[in-house]
Amino acid sequence: MGYEIDSPADHSATAVFELTDDFFDDPHTVYDQLRSRGAVHRVRLPDSGLGWLITDYEVAKAAFTDPAISKVLKSPGAKATVAAEGGDRHLGGSMFADMMVFYDPPQHTRLRGLVNRAFSGRAMAELAPRISELADELLGDLASDRGEVVDLLERFAVPLGMSVICELLGVPGTDRDAFQRWSTSLLSSEDSNEARASAVMEFVGYIDRLIHTKAATPGQDLLSELIAAREDDDRLSHRELISMVFLLLVAGFETTVNLIGNGVAIFLADRGLHEGLRDDPDRIPAFIEEVLRFEAPATEATFRYTTAPTVLGGIEIPQDQLILVSMAAADRDPAQFPDPHRFDPDRSPNHIAFGHGIHRCVGAPLARTESAIAITRLLAAYPDLELAPDADLRWRKSLIVRGLTALPVRLR
Repeated sequence: MGYEIDSPADHSATAVFELTDDFFDDPHTVYDQLRSRGAVHRVRLPDSGLGWLITDYEVAKAAFTDPAISKVLKSPGAKATVAAEGGDRHLGGSMFADMMVFYDPPQHTRLRGLVNRAFSGRAMAELAPRISELADELLGDLASDRGEVVDLLERFAVPLGMSVICELLGVPGTDRDAFQRWSTSLLSSEDSNEARASAVMEFVGYIDRLIHTKAATPGQDLLSELIAAREDDDRLSHRELISMVFLLLVAGFETTVNLIGNGVAIFLADRGLHEGLRDDPDRIPAFIEEVLRFEAPATEATFRYTTAPTVLGGIEIPQDQLILVSMAAADRDPAQFPDPHRFDPDRSPNHIAFGHGIHRCVGAPLARTESAIAITRLLAAYPDLELAPDADLRWRKSLIVRGLTALPVRLR
């Protein structure tokens, strides 16, 4: 899962800690090990890049709002990090450098304003009946498999999440399998650089064609609205539109699917919790908040870079360094959450699973709404659902998302 490698510095926080592939299987053991040394840690990532990993709740919140830390991939700090330490070269050199999450104000403020209304509470309330309809259709399709073992991710969570986000964006149903394949590859730490590069080219080419189609013939969908949107007479550029679609795919699809899958796996491991949610669906929103804290669908926030020397957790971090904030580690910080490795849906929901500050996940309202509906409808249709007896749950290898590769269940 990890080990220290040679470092010229004496302080334990600056001794480089190697994150190996085993880290993905059990990150919380690694976080505990690191947390015993302090709040901020020098780490080597599985892709060989070096960065500073934050595992403390309060320090994480401070890093999210530190003016010396930038999200801009084109900033001097980001460029210096990429040049010196082989940071995220693949992402930094692609269309996705124009994603909203890789801008600071005022550019970020402009882009965020264009999409906020699509994920507002009112928009989610209007979308809820359609989500319920899609969920019930998928669950109805599973009726012939009652009593059998099926992969709940493949048969329910993934098609639900993909159907919802593609309907929002106006992606034709025939293209949704390709969308899913690109998403999986782009966020994987297991795929080769060549495979991810191929996924980028296919994805960008497809979105490029879709934008041209919708510019000529607009539909009743979010992408058509973004193409036409004006903010102070300023349209989104073509590159910004492509990057925005990818961001919304991650925020609206990946986050939701993994939240559903992680939540179902948790209650299937606890019979009392399962029965409590089944008998009282009003408890499901609070349950989801604890899932977000306990096994969030995103582990680490997207990269940040220091534009000037800054102090985090008592450690002085030089300029031009990569900063990786771990929401997953912060949300199990014992200084903030007593008995943090115990799942407790009665906790106060003060987690930072969706981030903190201006870059808080834009898809959070959709993830909450869709996962609550999905779990409610699932328990209504299959109240005695159980984990397959021989289930061997494995986690995807990704520094961004936390999700299972499969969720085999018996439908009852």
